[in-house]
Amino acid sequence: MPSTTVRISKGTRETLRDLAAKSGESMHTIIDRAIEEYRRQSFIEKANKAYLALRENPEAWETELKERREWDATLGDNQKD
Repeated sequence: MPSTTVRISKGTRETLRDLAAKSGESMHTIIDRAIEEYRRQSFIEKANKAYLALRENPEAWETELKERREWDATLGDNQKD
């Protein structure tokens, strides 16, 4: 796997070493997991802001709710009786 050098503070490096020692995982694995967690959290925060903006616009929010009701009507599709 290709690698690159990234500068981190001494304190962060010590924290990373400590986490690796306590968990038994490599520092590389811990960094990968931390970055993925950060990416997911950022995505959720952006989605939450977008929904908040949508809810603050009554016309747009009603359009959203209407579309949800239309999709809800399809939930029973392809069910065998």
